Amino acid sequence: MDNFKIDDVAKECGLTKRTIRYYEEIGLLSAPDRSDGGTRLYTRDHIDQLKQIVNARDVLGFTLQEIQDFVSISNRLAQRHQEYLHTEDVEQKRQDLQDIERIVARQLEIIDQKLAKIADIRQATEVRYQSVQDALNKLNE
Repeated sequence: MDNFKIDDVAKECGLTKRTIRYYEEIGLLSAPDRSDGGTRLYTRDHIDQLKQIVNARDVLGFTLQEIQDFVSISNRLAQRHQEYLHTEDVEQKRQDLQDIERIVARQLEIIDQKLAKIADIRQATEVRYQSVQDALNKLNE
């Protein structure tokens, strides 16, 4: 497994080193292993996790608290998925899938709530835009 230094991770994720350390400090990012000299050694999983955080923050406009909730849900999902993969018991697989279904449904709820807020903001902006267009048209008559 490849290890990456914080400079490389920061470049790839478009974050500052300080932000990465902060995300680690508040529990958004799992702590990386360290070299004998104390240098943080990040994995591809850390990079993928940071990219998910950046997308939740930038694309969906999540607050840090919402990101923490979303990451927590994602971690539970990954755990349940591993349990599902490692059991042969059909009833246990059914239970695992039902749990996974609930977890994914919760993620969808969070995203839908954010999208509804975005739609409200867009509609209000659209009304403002139309008012400006109407005023311009009146001036041009």
